Amino acid sequence: MRSRRSPSSSSHRSARPRHVAVAGVAVLAATLSACSDGGSGGDSKAAEKPKVSVNLTGDKARAGVPVTVRLTTGDTRLKDVAVADAEGTKLAGEVAADGRTWTSARRAAPGTSYSVRAVTDKGGEAKRSFRTAAPEQVNKVTITPGSNLKTVGVGQPLSIVFDHPVTNKAEVEKHLKVSTSNNTTGSWGWIKNYDGKDRVDWRPEKYWKSGTKVRLDAQLNGIDSGERGGWFVRDYDTAVTVGRDQVVKVDLDRKTATLTRDGRAVRTVPMSAGTPGGEKASWGGTSVLMSKEGTINMRSETVGLGDSYNKMVDYSMRLTWSGMYAHAAPWNAAFFGNTNHSSGCVGMSTSNASWLYGQVQVGDPFEVSGSGSKGVPDPGNGYGEWNLSWADWQGRSAVR
Repeated sequence: MRSRRSPSSSSHRSARPRHVAVAGVAVLAATLSACSDGGSGGDSKAAEKPKVSVNLTGDKARAGVPVTVRLTTGDTRLKDVAVADAEGTKLAGEVAADGRTWTSARRAAPGTSYSVRAVTDKGGEAKRSFRTAAPEQVNKVTITPGSNLKTVGVGQPLSIVFDHPVTNKAEVEKHLKVSTSNNTTGSWGWIKNYDGKDRVDWRPEKYWKSGTKVRLDAQLNGIDSGERGGWFVRDYDTAVTVGRDQVVKVDLDRKTATLTRDGRAVRTVPMSAGTPGGEKASWGGTSVLMSKEGTINMRSETVGLGDSYNKMVDYSMRLTWSGMYAHAAPWNAAFFGNTNHSSGCVGMSTSNASWLYGQVQVGDPFEVSGSGSKGVPDPGNGYGEWNLSWADWQGRSAVR
């Protein structure tokens, strides 16, 4: 880089001998470098190339830890640090109060290349790069409600099912961020899904308020789920709005099902629930409408009831993983409103089932009361967490 004479030197010639002036220019040239701090006049100073260290190095660096960039020499301070992956996604972070170190807020993800650029307050710049070791096993998740479901009922929890075991439950839970439009009180709770997989749900203390906007930001990239679980290698998010305030009240004693909206009865229909006294009894307590499945084939052997039935069933509304539905059951018409005589489901006439199917939304609670049930479903059998007290549910959180 060419040296330049300061503005002051062009307007005031030195009276000293020429050989002294030349020596002065030589000294000035020696003090300039390729990166100048841009100071005015003859006070410009060279920006020294800073020396920095990064806690992660090489092509098999440790994953799952924050990135730390440290100034090792000089009297400068870190002004800006950028740590980005190959796609340009940056890790947020902060410079310490002494200006000597920068630490990322997120952890380095496994199997990822990172570039590091550190700039000091004097304009110096240093660059580094590293790659984290590839994961031996990746843990993936299934989140409900997913992106295909925009509106849910007041009983719908946020639910995450993990492909592999999670032993670092507290660490994982700390990275699951729930935000709501009205500061709804809620808690995560760890349970076993019906298929035996680890699962964590976020349930409000009480049913959601209609109109609440809910967002889940699962910041899992770079988190180790623990022994036999593997690493998470991406973040997940989902957003949903709570729809109409609806509850279906199933009365086993009166043999009726009543849809309530905003606390008022909309319509009551006669029904026949499960036969009391055995495996064909209905589940009591609160279940949540998991899905509206329309016309499906129901076979008794899939729920452990031998070969007692094999039917195509219309207007099917799933309430548990173990096979409890509300649906049309025209073959059971003689029992509607007077006898519970089904194989565990809540059966109605085709017209009433059609009407209810058109009214309910996924996430609506079905509250089953009265005698003759077989107890309440486990929390992981559908969304049975509403059968736990708020204190018991909070006790299932791994974060204290």
